[in-house]
This record gives sequence, C-alpha cells and structure tokens, in this order.
Amino acid sequence: MQTTHIWNKLDLRWRKVVLALFFVFSVSGISFGQGMFGMLSGAGSDDQFISYGFFLAGHTSYYQIKYTDDFLNSGGSVAPNVARISPDYKPGFALGFIGMMKFHDQVHLMLQPKIGFYEHSVDVTYFSSTDDNSMNPDNVIPPTNIERYTSEQTLVEFPLLIRYRSQRFNNTRMYFLGGGSYRFRTKGQDEANLDDLVVDGQDVTLELGMGFEIYFKYFKFAPEIRFSHGLMDIYKPENTNPLFADAIGSVKPKTITILLNFQ
Repeated sequence: MQTTHIWNKLDLRWRKVVLALFFVFSVSGISFGQGMFGMLSGAGSDDQFISYGFFLAGHTSYYQIKYTDDFLNSGGSVAPNVARISPDYKPGFALGFIGMMKFHDQVHLMLQPKIGFYEHSVDVTYFSSTDDNSMNPDNVIPPTNIERYTSEQTLVEFPLLIRYRSQRFNNTRMYFLGGGSYRFRTKGQDEANLDDLVVDGQDVTLELGMGFEIYFKYFKFAPEIRFSHGLMDIYKPENTNPLFADAIGSVKPKTITILLNFQ
C-alpha cells in the first residue's frame, strides 16, 4: 500500500506556504483597494439587514491521533509491529455560500454552508519482523518500513459564526470570527469501512478565524484565514486495519483554511 506522493518529494511545508501567501495577498489587496478608490467606496452590503455572497477556499488538513494507554504501556504486546503513527498534512478545497445577518454595524451572525473535498493520510512505521533472537543477537533495534494509508472524503458543512469587525478605515475593515460547525460525509459508512483507517461520517468542529474586508467599486472582497478543530472522537477501531487498530485511541480532524469571500 506504500505509494509515492509528489508532495513528499517536494517536502512542502503547507502551513508556512499558506500563511505567507495569505499575508502577501492581504497586504497587496489592501493597497490596491485603497489606491484604486481614493474616495470611500459605496460597494458592499453594510446597510442591509440580511446579505448574501459566496466564497472559494483552499485548505490543508490532518488527523490528530492519540495512542491508547495499552499501546504506550504494554511493552510491545499491543500492536507489536507498530513503531509509530504519523499523520500528514494534505491539501484540499471547498466552495459555498454566505448568509449574513446584521445585529450591529460591527457584529454579524454568519451562516456559511459549503462542500469540502478532503484527503487524509497517515504514515504507519512498522518494525521489520525477525523470526527469533538469533537473528538479532546484540539486541539492535530492528530496521523499520513505512506504509502510507490515504482516504478521501467529501463533506457537507454548516458553520454558524459570530463575526466582529472593526470600524471602517478608508476602504478596509479587519474582523475576527468564531463559532461552530456541523458536518457530515457524503459517502456511506459501508463504503468508508473499506478504508484502512476508518472514521465516523459526522463531526462537530470549533471554528476561529480572522480576515480583512476590502471595498471595491461594485463588491466587497474578504480574504480570511480560519482554524478548525474537531471536537468529537470519530475513530472506529472495530473496522480499522488490525495491524495498527489497537495502537490508536482517538482521531480528531484539524484544518487550516484560506477563504476568498465575495459579497
């Protein structure tokens, strides 16, 4: 099951790349918006009680994995061939709509339904097996080999967020947001059970983020960075590959997302 991935060959650090691009894009966008419209732009939906929009997003996600106490304290009797399990960041994308309710000029309730396309990957490092102690007379740590297990899933998500934004400065505003999201997987559990690492199809996540609103002549553009942390243990050990199933105690997804919002 071991495969070759171009991302591993390039050894890209996705979090650093995404954050750097977000910073450069935001700074250049603010300068462009202010430079193009020296006067205050009247575009956007600031005066509307309910407003709408859409967004495109790219993300990088991974599984936060915790070992079982039995695996850590058994002295090698639980999942004896497993040396370690390492989750890997994988890219994906999402798109959806924005529904905004205005409570105050600086406070909004936002519903942001979306469809996200995710890929999750874990590297399981196994000890190479030896038949008896005669093959390892000096008690040297045996060599290891790594198997990569990857799964793909499409999620429908419903983030409900409170957004607080600063007062408008020229044609820009900064904002912070937080809330929760319910999401579910589109494929059935029977199909998901065919994966090596099996997880549940439903989850609730905590969402935190920040961004900038940039006013253009006919619309508002808001680049945003958001952090998502799964609150539920979605691991299903009974259907996971038995070679490492007993080593894993819990699985919770984490995601870093860059959103491009248009209103």
